Formats: sequence, C-alpha cells, structure tokens
Amino acid sequence: MDYLNQKWKLWYKSLDVNHDGTISMADVEESRSKFTNLHHLLGDKAESVKADMEKWWNTYILKNPTKEVSESDFLADLSGQYTKDKAAFVSTISNCFNEIFDVIDTNKDRSIEADEFVIAFQAFGHENEPVVRKAFELMGPKDGLIPLRDIVNAWIAFVTSDDASKPDPVKQAFETGF
Repeated sequence: MDYLNQKWKLWYKSLDVNHDGTISMADVEESRSKFTNLHHLLGDKAESVKADMEKWWNTYILKNPTKEVSESDFLADLSGQYTKDKAAFVSTISNCFNEIFDVIDTNKDRSIEADEFVIAFQAFGHENEPVVRKAFELMGPKDGLIPLRDIVNAWIAFVTSDDASKPDPVKQAFETGF
C-alpha cells in the first residue's frame, strides 16, 4: 500500500490545479477554463467540453462538489476502494481515465501529439512546458504521436498497480518535476 499511497499523493498534487493545498470546485473551474481557452474552443463545443470535464471531476474526484477534498480524504477514499474490491477499483479507475482522455482528445483522432499533451497538462496547472514535453517523451511517442489507449493505460497502471518493479512512465514523469 505504501507504493500506491506514494503515487496517489502525486496524483492528488496534480489535481490541485490552483496549488492551494486542497481540491475543490475552484480547481474544476480553473481546469475547464484553461483547457477551453488554450484549445480556443468556442460556443457549443466549449460548453460541451466544460460540462464533460465538470461531470468527470464530480464523478471521480470531488464526489460532492460543495466540499473540498483534502489529501488525507483523497488517500482514504482510494485506499478504501482498493481494499474493499481491487477489481471494482481498477474498473472505476479505468472508466475515470477513459472518460477524461476522451474529453481531452478534442479532435477525436485517438492519439495525442506533444502540443495537445502540453495544453492538457497546462489546464491542470502544470505550466513548466519543458518538463511536460519531457513527460510526453517518456510515454514513447512514435512519429510524434502517442495512441490515446497507451496514455489511458499508463494512467490506469499509475493509479492501480502496486508492483514497484514494473515500469511506470507516469510516476517517472512526476519524478522529473512534472
């Protein structure tokens, strides 16, 4: 559990978009606004993406949009789910990352190029572009693209795998200053 807790703490910090020490609707608002602005989304497309992002946040992260989530609450929730039923936990996390990366893939080409990757992570408060680009490279792009499925699977493994001997490009990206 220590290995997973270490990774879940990294994930928690990545979700604290405004870097105030808690996860709240303010983080949701900031990520939605940044994402639609950086992608220059307008009108119905922008509203649809914002609605999908808010639904994701409320379903998988906040669960109660009127409350802030502390790191200890976040870790306790994940630990409780994992301990209760690992298969159900993996299924929930799979849905979580399938849904958010489907939203992030605005052009629906089922792959991510470096610029899309940068925008997605800037929307989540990761402003250090050289570090984000290095994280992109850790995912092993081919011809400048990473299949969306590879990214989703890497994030699922990051949140669910308790095997420290397996390569973990997401964890490695966080350790490089991501």
